[in-house]
Amino acid sequence: MAKTVLVLGGAGYIGAHAAKALAGRGDLPVVLDNLSSGRRDFVRWGPLVEADIRDGAAFDAVFKTYRPDAVMHFAASIEVGIGERKPIEFWNNNVAGSLSVLSAMQRNRCRSIVFSSTCAVYGTPSLLPLRENHPRRPINTYGQTKLAVECALEDAARGGIIDFAALRYFNASGASPDGDIGEEHEPETHLIPNALKAAAGIGGPMQVFGTDYATRDGSCVRDFIHVDDLAAGHLLALDRLSETGESFACNLGTGRGVTVLEVLDAVEAVVGRPVPRKLSGRRPGDAPELYADVGFARDHLGFRPRSSAIGQVVQDAWRYHAPRFTPVAA
Repeated sequence: MAKTVLVLGGAGYIGAHAAKALAGRGDLPVVLDNLSSGRRDFVRWGPLVEADIRDGAAFDAVFKTYRPDAVMHFAASIEVGIGERKPIEFWNNNVAGSLSVLSAMQRNRCRSIVFSSTCAVYGTPSLLPLRENHPRRPINTYGQTKLAVECALEDAARGGIIDFAALRYFNASGASPDGDIGEEHEPETHLIPNALKAAAGIGGPMQVFGTDYATRDGSCVRDFIHVDDLAAGHLLALDRLSETGESFACNLGTGRGVTVLEVLDAVEAVVGRPVPRKLSGRRPGDAPELYADVGFARDHLGFRPRSSAIGQVVQDAWRYHAPRFTPVAA
């Protein structure tokens, strides 16, 4: 049966892909976004309510008008460096905002929420691959705010108020294969779009932090998951909540790592141009390797990434970005 899903932050990178996936199977995504970082033109598959998640009256009006069956919550501040410089703003948006979401759900008797969490809740890994029972010891403000929301979800579920799925992303990447929505942040701090810019001759060289780690080529290892696979994981999580009413947290990744230098090689292969690079020392706080154990998502959700080979991730990202870049002459 088709659902109406309130997609908070649905004008952003991952939220827009989830809204598109919902509409693709016949559900109605109702996007609520204040457009502070999201894009109006990314809302194409359902109505847009322009409001902040801390606005209780706006929430009540949305529930009265659309009567959503469930909530997907992507609305958050995500840039780690900004969180370290402006921690109170991060706590206000990510934590106070999420408490506002839960209060609105309680007032309007909506039980199911799929929450956009992060592998940053784990902090520095003591054992790889990272499993859901790994201690949660975040090392930055961003991870701490996401952990705080997870704790609030757990308490609300124990109180019989909600059922939740907390999805701990690894490195979201890529773009819609048809090129209509993709990754654009301001400032852009993510590896693949910046590597594509460097290959196109836009901006300076890519800075590679650390080439002396005990990895295949000395650079850091990360778990890159295609944004379309992430969107599919949200739909599977929502379906499991609907079927069982059992709350859970799980990783969404691929279970395999790719080095930073391997990503740059993939960009060069796709773009057909070199990626200028500047090799630098290790960056404080960077773990040598981070990748997921995805057994829970596979066994309990039926989650199997289909688009996350690094070559396809980069190809889809380039299809989105190429029309927006003007490469310089070789």
